[in-house]
Amino acid sequence: MALQVERVGKEYPTRSGPLVVLSDVTITLNAGEAVAVTGPSGSGKSTLLHVLGGLDQPTHGTVFLDGVNPYALNEAELAQFRNQKIGFVFQDHHLLPQCSVLENVLIPTLVNSESDPVKAEAKARQLLERVGLSHRLEHRPAELSGGERQRVAVARALIQQPRLVLADEPTGNLDRNNALAIGELLRELHRQEATILVVVTHSMELARLFERRFEVIDGRLSAVS
Repeated sequence: MALQVERVGKEYPTRSGPLVVLSDVTITLNAGEAVAVTGPSGSGKSTLLHVLGGLDQPTHGTVFLDGVNPYALNEAELAQFRNQKIGFVFQDHHLLPQCSVLENVLIPTLVNSESDPVKAEAKARQLLERVGLSHRLEHRPAELSGGERQRVAVARALIQQPRLVLADEPTGNLDRNNALAIGELLRELHRQEATILVVVTHSMELARLFERRFEVIDGRLSAVS
């Protein structure tokens, strides 16, 4: 199982010509690998994550996850592929305020026809226990701290046992202690679940938790020694 990205580029048309956001990005990540991606604002980090996650089609190049090119799928197949193969954690947790913690974690399973409700709830409860929120199952997001809300988002990202977990500035809205705790939690659960983990961050402190680090500058991805 691997994520294979070959010479991916992303451009947007403008009146003055194409705006190049990503240029010839090539990287291969295997199951169990975790990387941090840093770079200045506007360098293309989030666009890269969107391309990897099947949210934004590249202008050229190829992306394969488990041998499947998501951009060769039709819209319904792509939505199913994202739901079952990819977990997302964003800077803003995107929890539904009217739903409980447990219900929020279960949301991705509701659109998966292959999901067994009993097994899904057992998995959700297990994940929430692992992120330290087994005592908060019936609470609403407004009753949680920022760090707790992001822990719920991490559990939700893992509920479908995805192959690839993508985190876009997952600690950007947190104080230092909570940020480091979420970073460690992501790495710990990634190791336990044997996923591929890609974390985009402005925080060098968070990036240093990862053995492999990359930097995006002017749309080009390069390894950081």
